[in-house]
Amino acid sequence: MVGSAVGPSHPLRLGPVAMVTTDPLLGRLVDGRYEVLERVARGGMATVYRALDRRLDREVALKVMHPHLAEGAEANDFLSRFRREARAAAGLTHHGVVAVFDQGLDGETSYLTMEYVPGTNLRREIRNGGMTVRRAFAILEQVLAALSVAHRKGVVHRDIKPENVLITAESGQVKVADFGLARAVTEVTSTSTGTVLGTVAYLAPEVISTGRCDARADVYAVGILAFEMLTGRLPHPGDTPIQIAFAHVNNDVPRPSSLAPQLGPAVDDMVCSFAARNPDGRPMDAAAALEVLRGVRHSLPDGVLDSVVGDPAAAAAAAAASDGGPASGTVAPARGMPPTTAMPAVGGPAEGARQGTMPTTMLPGRPGPYYGTPGQHAAPGVYGQQPGYPGQAMVPADRRPAGLTAGGAPPETPRLDKKRATGTIVTAIVLLVLLIALFGWIRSQAVSTATVPDGLTGLPVAEAESRLEAVGLVVAKAEQHDATVAEGSVISTDPASGATLNEGETVELLVSLGVDLIEVPTGVVGKMQDAASRALQDAGFMLGTATSTNDDAIPEGQVMAVSGPEGAVEEGASLERGTTLTLTVSAGPPPVAVPQVVGTAVEVARKTLEDLGLRVEVIEEASNDHEAGHVVAQDPENSTQVRRGDPVTLLVSTGPVQVEVPSVVDLSREEARTALEAAGFVVEVEDWTFAFTGDKVGRQVPGAGETANEGSTVTIAGF
Repeated sequence: MVGSAVGPSHPLRLGPVAMVTTDPLLGRLVDGRYEVLERVARGGMATVYRALDRRLDREVALKVMHPHLAEGAEANDFLSRFRREARAAAGLTHHGVVAVFDQGLDGETSYLTMEYVPGTNLRREIRNGGMTVRRAFAILEQVLAALSVAHRKGVVHRDIKPENVLITAESGQVKVADFGLARAVTEVTSTSTGTVLGTVAYLAPEVISTGRCDARADVYAVGILAFEMLTGRLPHPGDTPIQIAFAHVNNDVPRPSSLAPQLGPAVDDMVCSFAARNPDGRPMDAAAALEVLRGVRHSLPDGVLDSVVGDPAAAAAAAAASDGGPASGTVAPARGMPPTTAMPAVGGPAEGARQGTMPTTMLPGRPGPYYGTPGQHAAPGVYGQQPGYPGQAMVPADRRPAGLTAGGAPPETPRLDKKRATGTIVTAIVLLVLLIALFGWIRSQAVSTATVPDGLTGLPVAEAESRLEAVGLVVAKAEQHDATVAEGSVISTDPASGATLNEGETVELLVSLGVDLIEVPTGVVGKMQDAASRALQDAGFMLGTATSTNDDAIPEGQVMAVSGPEGAVEEGASLERGTTLTLTVSAGPPPVAVPQVVGTAVEVARKTLEDLGLRVEVIEEASNDHEAGHVVAQDPENSTQVRRGDPVTLLVSTGPVQVEVPSVVDLSREEARTALEAAGFVVEVEDWTFAFTGDKVGRQVPGAGETANEGSTVTIAGF
């Protein structure tokens, strides 16, 4: 009952946190995807970290459940509840709801990833002070708007408190976190330990006493939140959680005007109806409460709306300015609630203060009759509210015991000696216990029972409702998307078929909304793979392993097509949320093996390469080894793998090198040989001609000054 699902600093918001010990998760990669950057908060349910989603390159809040919640015999039950509640929370789409992205299990670590909201929370804004009534109403309106979306889908938050109301840094927008996540923890702890997990200062009386709740428990928490925001303090302060819980069960919420007189009766009635101890005295859900809130806000003058909470001078001025104004008018009724006239405040500040300090005594067993006056607690009749705890009747003045005052307090009596007083108290307690036991036995004999019929699952909701009403049971309905049960038919019942209930008890039907369809985002085809994957996952789809294919025109890494289980998927098509989609990604042009073209004519080589889709670049150079117009070398070389469109460079011969023949006439044979070889020629000597002329060269072919191919032969002779 006293555990909290969230610590003093909210998990989805970056804020200064004192680190005393090294956290083993810091710097770790959770599930191969989430890099833990920083611990943000630690509560009774989980530790929350700021993390980086490496796959989608975005910051997220990583909520890691405490290991002890998934230990022992209840481990499987907890994990299944945890996943179910995470799915329900992920189905809520509203700008005022912190989005749930993913949930998973990494070894023994159960985690959630949620939207990371930089900014502050309502707890800090209340502590900082300076909040106006107008600002308080604006925050309450956004909280109720978010809750109304959840209530329409059958999701109860169960842990509304200032730490779960986030306020963004840039726009001041309000976002509500941890939808439905307390339920799994509450169920497993109630089963194993008999405790109710929650934040005791905001728990409804029926949650404390029975552990069961519905949407009206969230409305109660909003009522406590409203009281705290409008007065600067909680309605039931206490030194220990058990004192606070006792006050919630046994004491009505004081009128806010007892602390802030400028608020007037309209605000008093609204807050007291939201926080009525009897659930039937509250608006049926957040949507009904939102109608009431808006009606009250429109009835308040600007002087009241602009007054600062906790500022006595401003409160007095606003109260004086609004005397006789619209604040004392009527309040528009919520859906399903009777029209109500705002009740006048009873007594001044002194009376309110005196009543606020009256001691409360709890006797064992059920509460006895309530003898107080309407002014002492919330006014009777406001939105169907009755004073006192559910089942506690208000005794009219003419039936009160003799000497009981109008305020419910008996006159002072002479003090008894200690032993006599103790004996009287013990006797009274014993008699009270016996009476309660007798009353319970008589009631159990008188109550008729009914059995939840078989075969309700799969029936149209109207037929299932008729069958339940025919056996004397009351029907409540919640809705949820389901891919296997037709829209408008029953998915399940709570309690299940065959359960025995008292006539008049409630059976909840979970009704199918059909398949949860979402649209394939436009513009995915043509994006690079990472951007397309992020767009599809943000829309609510799962991704399979991408396939790749070669394409000459589409760059490598760009998405070419999207396909689902039944084939190609068009952009804008409606598919079931969570459908696995596969991306077809371009691998660029296909690979090609470069052929051998060295030694071939350049035009033949060019055609061979271009037919394979390759680009040809030509460089010309003289070559003594290849005739003009033929390929001397190529880059890349033969058999190298390239892609179509890649370049291949060819070195093409322009023919042999031409060299000018030097003059060697009148040189000796050896001098001539040396000069010609130095010029790059091969020398042939006609030795027999030198027998008649001596050693001097008299003739050369080719002649001096002529050009010849480098490496060709020059002949020398004596004549």
